[in-house]
Amino acid sequence: MTLLTTAPGALPTTLGASILNLLLPHHRSTDNTRVRAEAFPHQLRQIAAYIREGAPIVFTLPGFPCKSPNPAKVLGHLPDQGELLSLRFLDTLCGEIQRIYPPGAHVVICSDGHIFGDLIRVPDAHIDAYADGLRRVIADLGLSRLSVFDLRDVLGDLPHHTKRAHVHERYAPTAEALRAEVRTDENTLALYRGITRFLVEDTAGFTGTRSALQRECRRRAYGVIQRSRAWGDLIAERHPRCVRLSIHPQPVGAPKFGIRLLDAPDAWTTPWHSAALRRTDGTWTLMPRTEAARLGRLVLREDRPSHFQQG
Repeated sequence: MTLLTTAPGALPTTLGASILNLLLPHHRSTDNTRVRAEAFPHQLRQIAAYIREGAPIVFTLPGFPCKSPNPAKVLGHLPDQGELLSLRFLDTLCGEIQRIYPPGAHVVICSDGHIFGDLIRVPDAHIDAYADGLRRVIADLGLSRLSVFDLRDVLGDLPHHTKRAHVHERYAPTAEALRAEVRTDENTLALYRGITRFLVEDTAGFTGTRSALQRECRRRAYGVIQRSRAWGDLIAERHPRCVRLSIHPQPVGAPKFGIRLLDAPDAWTTPWHSAALRRTDGTWTLMPRTEAARLGRLVLREDRPSHFQQG
């Protein structure tokens, strides 16, 4: 590959398109249309601003909140092979950018578990342990192009419910505004339905009827979206110049660039809602723990469940 630099005469927009082309194969979109880098003017402008300064490109990625509370989907509450592979992928992607743009790139993982931990029914202690586990993986593997940012970096050691209330009050849209958006915007409706489905699937031990569970999860889904929007606005305030990535599918040209971390049969599947399976050909995929257990044997790492091996 020809090395592109920011030498006099180099066009930041051309180099920016080359950088964005490295992300396009991993684009998580609301459709399967193949597009060129020029279809993402928002990201191209942000990347070009970094290039003009000769500064590292900084991406923010809200996500990596905590493991699903449903033991049928995951191996436990700590990061495992799914997170390890995803973090390596992000660090490698930054390395690929550095090969054509020497200042390189950095991804700030904005771990959002505490924002809606009460709504997804995950203990705050598990969320802290998960985020700390991410930091250990990054340090142990020397993934120097990654860092983790969470509510502790914003509001310190305040009680978790106080932090959530503060962020919700300052940044979250009203429930009325969000309900109106769900009624009129297809992408917001798809997000609402996707989160509702996850909440239903992640609920273990519910003793009521299926319809009662769905009603409760629809109510909680609005709260999750409110808090997610609030977290996004807080991130934008703290990291105003950063290129925003998203683990959710995004329309082409949207302000957020949807990115797929690992192969999975469902565009909504993430490492924190699933287990990793290594196929016989050496490739990896994500699926619920119960499905992976039918296809492979459990592999331990440091005496903890890590992933499944097929064959």
